[in-house]
Amino acid sequence: MDFPPLSFHAFLEEQWDKEEETYEIEAVLKVVPPSYHQYLDVFSKVKAEKPPPHLPCDHHIKLQGLLPREACSKFQILKEAFTTAPILSHFNPSLPTIVETDSSDYSLGAVLSQVNQSGNNPIAFDSRKLLQAELNYEIHGKELLGIVWDLKRWRDFLLSLSNSFEVLTDHSSLNYFMSSKVLTCRQACWAELLSEFHFTITYPPGRLATLPDALSHQNDV
Repeated sequence: MDFPPLSFHAFLEEQWDKEEETYEIEAVLKVVPPSYHQYLDVFSKVKAEKPPPHLPCDHHIKLQGLLPREACSKFQILKEAFTTAPILSHFNPSLPTIVETDSSDYSLGAVLSQVNQSGNNPIAFDSRKLLQAELNYEIHGKELLGIVWDLKRWRDFLLSLSNSFEVLTDHSSLNYFMSSKVLTCRQACWAELLSEFHFTITYPPGRLATLPDALSHQNDV
């Protein structure tokens, strides 16, 4: 099954559509985890070149902010590389699967990936703003919301797996929810949904969750 790479394309095209702030190409490179570099032939070339002084982007680049003209071109190259083969892989229900999730005060970010002989391969990227009511959740509530949203988003993929999958999140406070005997109505609904899936939760250091962290921490996601 081929997952269309529109979510991350939209993230790059729209969620970095800044009107007043100034960016360099490093802002784009920040969201590229080291494990993905091997899949992008253009990555080393783009990263090696130093961008020129800031100039307005050409109008056909749909970025309203100021970005070096050369960086705009590199931005387009990286965007195309990230949304076309071979960076995005086909989903395989027999492979080990990882869901990486992160939340900020205002948004959620997630990556679905699978592990094969060549390493960790991304299947899909996604992010969204928190709804007005969700903005009031405590941090562990937002992190749990991120997991619930991810599992609902990729439900068909995850339920088709031969084995359990791994959820990576950098908030160990979720242990409270998983072991709590007293739940709110919302948490009870979440618990019922989570019970449909066979997964384990691990807590890597936040600095290792580079891409979902970047997806969830854009100011205007």
